[in-house]
Amino acid sequence: QVQLVESGGGLVQAGGSLRLSCAASGRTVSSKTMAWFRQAPGKEREFVSLISWSGSNTYYANSVKGRFTISRDNAKKTVYVQMNDLKPEDTAVYYCAVQKNGVIFPSELPFDYTNWGQGTQVTVSS
Repeated sequence: QVQLVESGGGLVQAGGSLRLSCAASGRTVSSKTMAWFRQAPGKEREFVSLISWSGSNTYYANSVKGRFTISRDNAKKTVYVQMNDLKPEDTAVYYCAVQKNGVIFPSELPFDYTNWGQGTQVTVSS
């Protein structure tokens, strides 16, 4: 079993930056596609970004493209997302997850992911 723990969230002014981390424990995730999702109050969970097991392929939601950068360090079993030029609409709880076996890469659907972490709150003030 894999456990994921997100960290790095906080309160930041619009235009600021944060770096979120997702640390994995238990079984290795080095061969797995990993993704970040977010969920704002009253809204459905939405895709943010994903990264292939090697880190050579990344995908972003249009809303964050050019501002967010996903990366991973398999030796540390950690996935990161660097978030720059944050906007109030980026306010949400951010979650990381592991893509399920058998899912065709890439997938932006929450249903195709498992081992969700507890999330970390990001709040961007205007």
